[in-house]
Amino acid sequence: MPDLQSDAGLHDPAWDRLGVTLHEEGGTIRVWSQHAGSIDLVIFDDDDLDWAVDERALRPVGAGVWETTSAGLRPGARYALRADGPHGAGNVFNPQTLLLDPYGRGIVTGGPGDHRSVVVDDSFDWQGVVKPRVPRDRTVIYEAHVKGLTKRHPDIPTALHGTYAGLGHPAMIEHLVSLGVTSVELLPIHAFESEPRLLALGLTNYWGYNTLGFFAPHAAYATEDARRGGPDAVLRELKTTVRNLHAAGLEVILDVVYNHTAELELGGPRSSLRGIDNRSYYRQQPDGAYVDVTGCGNSVDTSTDAVARLVLDSLRYWSREVQIDGFRFDLAVTLGRDRGHSFTAEHPLLRAITSDPVLADDKMIAEPWDVGLGGWQTGGFGPGWQEWNDRYRDGVRNFWLSDIDYLRRAGTSPAGVGGLATHLAGSAPLFGADRGPLAGVNFITAHDGFTLRDLVSYEVKHNDANGEHGRDGADTNRSFNHGAEGETDVVHVLAARRRAIRNLAGTLLLSAGVPMITAGDELARTQSGNNNAYCHDGPLTWVDWQLADWQVDVLEHVRRLVRLRAENPALRPVRYAAPDDAVPEASVMHWFDADGEPMTPAKWSNAEQRTLQYLATSTPHREADNRVLLVIHGRESDAEVVLPAVADVDAYVSLWSSEDERPRTDARAHRPGGVLDLRGPTLHLLRAR
Repeated sequence: MPDLQSDAGLHDPAWDRLGVTLHEEGGTIRVWSQHAGSIDLVIFDDDDLDWAVDERALRPVGAGVWETTSAGLRPGARYALRADGPHGAGNVFNPQTLLLDPYGRGIVTGGPGDHRSVVVDDSFDWQGVVKPRVPRDRTVIYEAHVKGLTKRHPDIPTALHGTYAGLGHPAMIEHLVSLGVTSVELLPIHAFESEPRLLALGLTNYWGYNTLGFFAPHAAYATEDARRGGPDAVLRELKTTVRNLHAAGLEVILDVVYNHTAELELGGPRSSLRGIDNRSYYRQQPDGAYVDVTGCGNSVDTSTDAVARLVLDSLRYWSREVQIDGFRFDLAVTLGRDRGHSFTAEHPLLRAITSDPVLADDKMIAEPWDVGLGGWQTGGFGPGWQEWNDRYRDGVRNFWLSDIDYLRRAGTSPAGVGGLATHLAGSAPLFGADRGPLAGVNFITAHDGFTLRDLVSYEVKHNDANGEHGRDGADTNRSFNHGAEGETDVVHVLAARRRAIRNLAGTLLLSAGVPMITAGDELARTQSGNNNAYCHDGPLTWVDWQLADWQVDVLEHVRRLVRLRAENPALRPVRYAAPDDAVPEASVMHWFDADGEPMTPAKWSNAEQRTLQYLATSTPHREADNRVLLVIHGRESDAEVVLPAVADVDAYVSLWSSEDERPRTDARAHRPGGVLDLRGPTLHLLRAR
């Protein structure tokens, strides 16, 4: 049996109101530390971070909680904690170190490693704007970096480039709405800092997976005016952006990093949790050595009840006070590890996240792996969770890139259409009937790895600029450069790459499950072959909005595909169909070969079978009946495909084809039993009528 703490412990009322609570007498601060012998509050001058104007001891009040009240704890007050305690294995108390409040709502920084918490007035007028609550089957996620998305946009004022306000600007909202995405997933905006190793190399932690505090927004993403106004103004700018996005019908999902912190390995920075109670907050061996299942130096120990509560309280804060619509959990397996460091989907924190009334209608998306033993858990999370589907990513890349590369080199196919069909239909072997296809978040690319353009342009990573001599970043990318490495003027290579981009984008947006687009892929953005650009804050990683004609064509294809997904419920089933029973909101799937004949076991197992037709018929609950035919041809040679003759289908009307350099505006009708000519690797979507 897994070694779990109790749900009751996680919800212990003794841990209510941790952090600073404001009242008429000033503010009361409550801090949890199981092993500290003393904790002091230090309040600083409003302008000088080194000038302490008040210091007082917190008193223990039970259940590991320490508390004091001070008139100096008012909005805008800058403060820190000092903690002392036993010395020995696992304890690293130092009463001279200034520590951030784990529940601090704002952070100001005097330089690397020099931080103070700030009391924040989080009042805000939401003007009646509420969360859009986009249904999961209609969700299209757009993963973006606040700075990178907006830094170079020509229609956003220069003062707003790279900021929260830039994200909420009408020009950016217009792009998102015209693209048709429903939910913007932001790379980490919790306050973070760059690792000393990167700073020494003249680099920076651009992505932000190095968290200082779980409650404070990253101030560097605010405008200069807001930064001058302090953490209150930073928070208001962020909330205004959320309000603007919500008013346009767009959700905001945060990529959150609760699995490790910026304190890194032992001997690294001591900025908060390590100094308050290292033994309780981080996973350790009995001798104090860290159990690092994140690869980042430390792992937050959510088998400690109060630590799990810290994560839950942070989520509640962002959902309730900042009106965030959902969360993508970085290395989520770490959060579900028990006292023996083994993963279980029944971990109290994982259950609490999906059952908490404040979070009940928010989207919860797991990155279902970490680097520890048993860390690959795709499909292993419970009800209420969605998961990044890396099996989908690998399978789709294989079909359209690696397999075609192999075919070109060897003249024979390494695999047929079976794997791709499984992914098109919603990856049922991973998620099962109880969870359904919407448990999977499908993606071809993400922030981590090649961009879509680089995926079809590079055979190998080009990461020398990262300062690790090319050792970092994945070596197995399932990419295909189509005959030339990187930039080229060879016409047929460029044409093949454009076709591959359309096939990959088409597969993503026409598959069952929830699709995720990486910002800039709709514009065919490149990172020059760098597949781990986490440490570059510059033109390499910022989206370039100056587009060549062919990039505009890519954008129009993505817009068309997103619109077709919205218009055709057969492409976005809520449930898996059953062989003998009508299942509401499922899509009944029939599979045909190139001759329009039903697929057989022999055809499914034949590696040379690279052409497939997929007829999906909706069983709608709230929408009109819908039936679509998707034709897939996974070879560079041409093919003649006989459209299936189905009793109640009179015609197939062409909706979209990856053969077209720019989406066609005319709707061509084809008769059942007629021949559809395909040229090279192709996707073709038709509506049956």
